[in-house]
Amino acid sequence: MTEKEKNDLFYVCALIEYIARKTKNKRGTVAKLMGEMGVRKQLHDAEVNHCLSFEQVSDELIEKYGIAEGDFDTITNCKYTIPGFIDIGKLYCIMIEDCAKPGEEVQELLNIFTSFISDKISDFKSDVYYQNPSYLECSYKAGYLLD
Repeated sequence: MTEKEKNDLFYVCALIEYIARKTKNKRGTVAKLMGEMGVRKQLHDAEVNHCLSFEQVSDELIEKYGIAEGDFDTITNCKYTIPGFIDIGKLYCIMIEDCAKPGEEVQELLNIFTSFISDKISDFKSDVYYQNPSYLECSYKAGYLLD
């Protein structure tokens, strides 16, 4: 991947995280509603959308993809400070870069966001999101959190 493609991927991962938090949905729900074509479109538009606020872009995408308010709120009752959506977007980006075969990054993004590991990363009452990306990648590939 080129640096531009990596930056665009990072942006889209952070955007999905932002939308999921804003709408209280699982990250996989947002990714599924966007679908492969929607993710590809956001990767294409990322260079321009970087200039806009996440709030503006997310509002447009919530409307476009009909993303309804959910009940997956992993933030409200957290006792401690949680990582920002940019930090979590970076974690997803690293995982996708490491796990995807060249040219299959969009499918890997969808696979990771819709897998069990995404819900585990989003559980901010645990420490999963602080784990080494290599551990998370191995757990993702195994299909469960490794000991």
